[in-house]
Amino acid sequence: MTTHIGLSAEAAVLEQLESWMAAVRAQDIDAIVAHYAPDIVAFDAVTKLQFKGVAAYRDHWQTCMEMCPGPMLFELHEVAIHADGQVAFCHALHRCGGINDKGETQVGWLRMTSGYRRIEGEWKVVHEHFSVPFEMESGKALLGLEP
Repeated sequence: MTTHIGLSAEAAVLEQLESWMAAVRAQDIDAIVAHYAPDIVAFDAVTKLQFKGVAAYRDHWQTCMEMCPGPMLFELHEVAIHADGQVAFCHALHRCGGINDKGETQVGWLRMTSGYRRIEGEWKVVHEHFSVPFEMESGKALLGLEP
């Protein structure tokens, strides 16, 4: 990870996003969590209401990788980044999936928002939120919606 000297805040955050996505696709837990601040609070779309601290979120990422051992599809679409010198946030539509044990691709769309703080020259994620729209009557997740 770099200090992003000479880049605009938005460009530096985009660089971090691209590095984070590459780490996820590579299933490199150390590289994934290197993007997070030690005191991150994360709201993921699966398993728990929240994760507090990088150790808890690391454990969650490890569990996710174990559930998706094959090649991952991990893309961000319609990325919007707003940043100043010390704080930034972005939102995007997130297409995520993988290949199941039958060799079939399973993919769904989520919403993602992340908040960044510049800490000792590096942009770190201090808050991350993934969510899935759902149908009110049944409570069913609507993973098949398309942008």
